[in-house]
Amino acid sequence: MRFYYRYLQVLVRFLPIAIALLRDRRRFLLFGPSRSVPESVHRTRADRLTQTMLDLGPAFIKVGQVLSTRPDIVPPTYVESLSSLQDEVPEETGGDPFTVVEAELGDTLDLETVTPLAGGSLAYVYTAAYEGEEIALKVRRPDLAAMIERDLRVIRRLIPLIALFADERQRYSLENVANDFEEIIRDELDFEREAAVMDEIGTNLADDNRVVVPETYPSLCSERIVAMEYVEGTKITDSNALEGAGVDETEMATLITRTYLRMGLVDGVFHADPHPGNLAVTDAGRLVIYDYGMSQRLTEQEQADITALYRTLVRRDVDGLVDALIALEVLDATVDRVAVRRVLELVIETLEGRSEITWRAIITELFTMLHDFPFRIPPNVMLLVRVGSVGEGICRSLDPEFDFLATTRSFLIDHGFIESELEALFTDIRDDVRRSAPVVAGLPARVDTVFGQLERGELVVRTDPVESTTLDPGLGYAILSSAFVLTAALLSFQNVLYAALALVVAVVFFLFYVRA
Repeated sequence: MRFYYRYLQVLVRFLPIAIALLRDRRRFLLFGPSRSVPESVHRTRADRLTQTMLDLGPAFIKVGQVLSTRPDIVPPTYVESLSSLQDEVPEETGGDPFTVVEAELGDTLDLETVTPLAGGSLAYVYTAAYEGEEIALKVRRPDLAAMIERDLRVIRRLIPLIALFADERQRYSLENVANDFEEIIRDELDFEREAAVMDEIGTNLADDNRVVVPETYPSLCSERIVAMEYVEGTKITDSNALEGAGVDETEMATLITRTYLRMGLVDGVFHADPHPGNLAVTDAGRLVIYDYGMSQRLTEQEQADITALYRTLVRRDVDGLVDALIALEVLDATVDRVAVRRVLELVIETLEGRSEITWRAIITELFTMLHDFPFRIPPNVMLLVRVGSVGEGICRSLDPEFDFLATTRSFLIDHGFIESELEALFTDIRDDVRRSAPVVAGLPARVDTVFGQLERGELVVRTDPVESTTLDPGLGYAILSSAFVLTAALLSFQNVLYAALALVVAVVFFLFYVRA
């Protein structure tokens, strides 16, 4: 009975927004022309949808956060509004978490020292005294798991209903979004998993004394409690935090970006929720990262594929970008590669025409232009999109001029994922020479064969008469110069001296060409 009441409650809350969206397609719901509404109306609807998600509780807050990274389903205006959803809910939601502390740690801790600190959609945070030290306890609300499971059933029942009114492209994504969302939220509910991820990330970043990951107390951790050291810090976006710690805004923005790139691309396990409430700065100017519920591990292959995506975006390698999107299962392997390539070329041209290019702009433009193709965003890619978008927002709030892409490119070069501009040029030339080497190596034999046919009169060349024209006297020099450049490239694999001589000859013929 509770399930059906909740289902009806959710339907009623979303019905006005659904009717408004349907009327955009058919003015009278079932018939009539489509209608165009101004951007301000969409923004108002998006804000109403965001507030509805907040009112419906933890599961729907998480739905909104997930949808804010799904431009394959949600239009850009709604993505922007949903991105503002934070984890704050009324304290009474899901029951009193202190009862969990009493039940699980009542014999271990002095409950009189347990003090409320902060609340989120899935848990509440306390401080407490333990063995002479102050620790922090992240405690899952006692009735939350049952509430989440009920709302997951409601959401799953809603998906087919929503799909009836979605276009073919959106249906392709909706088929997968429910499973993806359930996987993410169930991972967040497992606090033992969170503690393990926290320890792993802490170990990975232990060599960087600028970053603090609170250490856990395994003997106090359970499926509903994460016990960790209490690390005091000021919210990263506090205007006085960095100034008081003597840290430059650009320096901190760079540290945040490089730390998250390291977690994802180098270590393979990353914190996926870098909103301002989860990042702080200590009095000593160190970056503190809290709350590892939304986190993810990557396989080696996923790391390689995601690194390829970053590399191809930075280098504007369209063919490589198509391969990366297919490898990540964003695009189906049977997709029309020629058509996708044309679209991606247009994306790059559009972005290069802008005075300022951001990560959010790249992702929005990329997925907007891919709307004509069936594509989806797997959970790992979705979380990385979220990390990039939210992280860039924080960095630019610290430093409005911060260049997220330049910092990303610098990181990729430093870790050997891409070459510098000069190295990339030589790499491209080397690859071209290697591909052409077999053809050039077989050229003398082919020339000998042709001359033999000419001597025996077996080769006849027929040409149509053409009007006389004046030949460019420099053409021969250009051909000879090019030939000796190619010769120098080939000889560089065998004899550097001969290669240098061939290059000198090429320069001489090039000078003759310029003079001519």
